Amino acid sequence: MIRALMVVAALTEGVGWWAISRRGLNVWNTMAPVLVGLGVLALLTGRPALAQDRSIGLAVAVGLASGPALYLATRLFVEVVAPRWRAFRTQSVQMYGRRGARSLGTVLLLSVGLMVPGEELFWRGLVLPELEGSLTGVLGPVVAWAAFVAANVPSFNLAIVAGAAVGGAVWVALATWSGGILAGLLCHAGWTALMLAFPPVEGVTS
Repeated sequence: MIRALMVVAALTEGVGWWAISRRGLNVWNTMAPVLVGLGVLALLTGRPALAQDRSIGLAVAVGLASGPALYLATRLFVEVVAPRWRAFRTQSVQMYGRRGARSLGTVLLLSVGLMVPGEELFWRGLVLPELEGSLTGVLGPVVAWAAFVAANVPSFNLAIVAGAAVGGAVWVALATWSGGILAGLLCHAGWTALMLAFPPVEGVTS
């Protein structure tokens, strides 16, 4: 039953991104309720651990440090790639320039306060442990990562898919290392906040 719900929920995220990319729906109005729903599902079907294999303090420290580190790596990647790859540059601007009339505070509340926790609760708090329990070795984390990337592919946005691929790998690694969602959640939240407050594409010339 839980696995069937996981599949439906993952498909729902993919449909949400498809509706944004192909039907022009607003990313915040669409993905905020979808990802909050995924997080609620994770809370209802299990109890995502914070850090079973590491101390809470260590998980917090690593999570807080890895968010800015991932952001700096993202900036470096964008500065190298964006000037040479117009599609990537254009889609990056489309994604991180979608605040519209919303203030930065509102966007941060929606993303860091609602969407990031929902995504981490579902993908690293529910999907990853379920797959680790049924698959051997690194296969569980790899499949969890691949499923997360696949759910973001219908966005048809290179920046989103690249973020899911690289960021997803980091967040899966942190969850696997710590035995819970806390380190990855803090990393994801820090990276997202910095990406929205200081979009790397702003510093890239066309």
